[in-house]
Amino acid sequence: MRQYTGLDHLIHSFDQALRSLVPGATTAQRENPAASKDSMLNVSDARHIAGLMRVNHTGEVCAQALYHGQALTAKLPTVRKEMEQAAIEEQDHLAWCEDRLRELDSHPSLLNPVWYTLSFGMGALAGVMGDKYSLGFVAETERQVSLHLQDHLSQLPEQDERSREILEQMNEDELHHRHTALEAGGVELPGAVKLTMTAISKVMTTTSYYI
Repeated sequence: MRQYTGLDHLIHSFDQALRSLVPGATTAQRENPAASKDSMLNVSDARHIAGLMRVNHTGEVCAQALYHGQALTAKLPTVRKEMEQAAIEEQDHLAWCEDRLRELDSHPSLLNPVWYTLSFGMGALAGVMGDKYSLGFVAETERQVSLHLQDHLSQLPEQDERSREILEQMNEDELHHRHTALEAGGVELPGAVKLTMTAISKVMTTTSYYI
């Protein structure tokens, strides 16, 4: 089996970043859950939904970065594989959100490179601190993402079945990833860490809605 060098890992990380940030570079492995749904929207609703989906798309960019950073510094091979597999499953979400933004004649957040870099650093740091802490970080991240998705679902117009199907499937996957991380030994994070994550998330969601 080939032994990868530090340069190999660096190139791989750069490739992962490009695939997460360049529109159209990521394809879903599963069918878009909204494929068979219709959605008739007025201009105001479409603009608001585009803002929500842009936030969700940025959230998935951050999720990719977190998992990539954690996989890079994870100590146990089993944990590294868990992170890599979760990142692959999250790619579906990234592609689905991008598809929906395109349908709404909108675009991903221009700040995604900033959020990817920050999230990658946070993920790598969590990995350095230990696998149990890293898994706990995943569990808390997915908990907060689920709360955002549930809030966005409550804001969708009843007739927007396409966005609803996507967000419901995403929420189901996020909760599964949280459960998997806890089952693998993830620990509860300190309250201060949770509050910091919430604050950063608030800034991300507010800016991504508009930019």
